Amino acid sequence: MRRPPTTPDAEDGRRRGGGGGGAMTQQGAALQSYNNELVKCIEDLSLKRDELSKQIRQEEEEKSKLQNDIRVLTDKLSRVNESLARKMASRNEFDRTIAETEAAYMKILESSQTLLNVLRKEAGNLAKAADAKGGAKEA
Repeated sequence: MRRPPTTPDAEDGRRRGGGGGGAMTQQGAALQSYNNELVKCIEDLSLKRDELSKQIRQEEEEKSKLQNDIRVLTDKLSRVNESLARKMASRNEFDRTIAETEAAYMKILESSQTLLNVLRKEAGNLAKAADAKGGAKEA
């Protein structure tokens, strides 16, 4: 803190131990002025601190809300991931079943085609044999 200015008379009066009342009045006024300025500075700092405290409370509330939102969303994400895993496993089972069924169906088609070809061949052979027997009876 600054010292109040002194005048040569005040210095001289203090050295002599004498009155110097005018200088003391000036020093008192200067001290009062410094005191008033100091009080104003403290009040200004207090206002700034209070405003900062208000901002801190608001941001802490927002932080708390965001942390809660994150917790809720994390729980929801976990549930969705579990559901997705179950559904994907089911879909994989469907894919496997469909692939096996299609493969079996293709074997059935191939067997049906083979059976049809054999049946046609046998029918042709039977028709030839019937024709040959029928032709032999006529002759």
